[in-house]
Amino acid sequence: MSRVTVIGGTGHAGSAVVAEAAARGHQVTAPSRPLPDAPVPNVTYVQGDATDEATLSSAIAGSEAVVGALAPRGPLDGGFRDVYRTIARLADAAGVPLYVVGGYSSLRPAPGTDRFVTDLSHIPAELHGEIRAGAALVIEDLPATHPTLDWVFVSPALRFGARMSGERLGRYRLGDDVAVRPEDGGAISAADYALGSST
Repeated sequence: MSRVTVIGGTGHAGSAVVAEAAARGHQVTAPSRPLPDAPVPNVTYVQGDATDEATLSSAIAGSEAVVGALAPRGPLDGGFRDVYRTIARLADAAGVPLYVVGGYSSLRPAPGTDRFVTDLSHIPAELHGEIRAGAALVIEDLPATHPTLDWVFVSPALRFGARMSGERLGRYRLGDDVAVRPEDGGAISAADYALGSST
């Protein structure tokens, strides 16, 4: 059993990671701005603001792994990357690995090709900011962290989100930084994403 902190553990991906980690018997702490309507049993929920370093420091202290499952919009709009830089610094200081919930646009369509984020012409302009902020974590920010930080950025397949929940299949495929497309054209479920993220 490990002590796992899931920052943003009440969102779409974060709540699935919380549920998967708790089901595996881990001791889970989930700090987030709102408390969940349906809390997962045996999970410690802490209400707090991810922009507050003291809240983050308290949540990370004593953990054996940290998962960042924050969205680059809403309350974090404009400060998303700064919050993750703080999380990375605190995780490194604590000597614990950092797992970051990523976004599809950070991936590549094929090995050696440009990442999807380089061409957003087919995406509504109002989403460009959050897409670029999310991709910048793996392209710029995480590689610039101290070399002692053990981190991984886990991006889902296309069509991942609360509006396309998908069915839990109990399996997943890995593609490194190349996009994996669901064989049936559907969506990967949050539960299967959490399964892959927790392995």
